[in-house]
Amino acid sequence: MTNTTGRRVTANLSLTLDGRYNGPGGPGDFAAFAPYVTSDVARSHMTRMWEHATTALLGRINAEGFLGYWPSVAEDDNADPRDRGYAKWLVDTEKVVLSTTLTDAPWERARVVNAPAADVVTELKTSGEGDILVNSSASIIKPLLSADLLDRLYLMIFPEIAGGGQRLFDDGLPATKWTLTHQATGELGELAMVYDRVR
Repeated sequence: MTNTTGRRVTANLSLTLDGRYNGPGGPGDFAAFAPYVTSDVARSHMTRMWEHATTALLGRINAEGFLGYWPSVAEDDNADPRDRGYAKWLVDTEKVVLSTTLTDAPWERARVVNAPAADVVTELKTSGEGDILVNSSASIIKPLLSADLLDRLYLMIFPEIAGGGQRLFDDGLPATKWTLTHQATGELGELAMVYDRVR
């Protein structure tokens, strides 16, 4: 693999105690997550993940969902400043949307790529600077974990057992070692953790 820039590949995802990134109701079931995502710890964690990132890598579902929500937050003077900061970053930054079905980019400053996640990340790392943030898209995080291409994981762990739904860490991943570089605990028992890949 050619890496001439040293760009970090980072990813963020929220998980329940049983390792699910959605509930038993399917991809849109975030009932177990709702009480925690607006906590101080979660909002500060969100700021931490984007402040060094210059590229957002998104799956189609997240790209379309984010488009329906974040641009209005960027314009909302009454929004929490951390939410607004993230929203402005997301609107203004380079966005790469991985999709096999989209032909037109759903946002400004976005492009659609129909290629394996590992190939896209390898290409992104050959130019530019700043982190490449895989933004809550498990469909991209999973193949990057399989290819050992992630350098940092921003994880929120919520004190709920979903009892169903999709898991992030599937069997068959390569064995890897990570070091905890930041942690914070919220008043509701939510944990924000940053893990860096030990290479």
